[in-house]
Amino acid sequence: MSNIAIGLEKGKALREQMLRLGIRQEDIVEKFIRSQGAGGQNVNKVSTCVYLRHLPTGIEVKCQKERSQAQNRYFARKILVNKIESFVLGREAQERKKIAKIRRQKRKRSRRAKEKMLRYKKMRSEKKELRRSPAIGEEKG
Repeated sequence: MSNIAIGLEKGKALREQMLRLGIRQEDIVEKFIRSQGAGGQNVNKVSTCVYLRHLPTGIEVKCQKERSQAQNRYFARKILVNKIESFVLGREAQERKKIAKIRRQKRKRSRRAKEKMLRYKKMRSEKKELRRSPAIGEEKG
C-alpha cells in the first residue's frame, strides 16, 4: 500500500488494526474501476475507484471518495477493516436490533390498536369514577 497520498502514521495505524483483527493482505482482492461523477478528465481517464473483497468473510467495499487512487485505496481498506471488525464483534446485529426497536416505537398505531387503547382508557376512567367519594352538599334528586 502506497503512503504517498496518506500520512505514515495513518498507514501504520491501519496496518496495526489489520494485524490485530488477523486480516492478511493476501486475503483481500483489489480491483480498480473507473469512477463516476465529478472529477473532470481525471475521473474519465484514470481508474480511481477501488473495489476490495475480503475472501474469508465475503465482505465487499467500493470507494470513490477522492480523485486520487492512493487515497481511495486507503479509505477502502479503512472501511473494509471497520466492517470486518463490526462483523467479528457482532455489533452489526446489535445495531440492527436497536434500529428496529426505535422504528417500532415510532410507528403509528393501527386504527384497531388505537380503538382498543381508547376503549381501555374509557373503562379505566369509569372504574376510577366509581371509586370517588361522593361530594358533600350535592344531593341527587
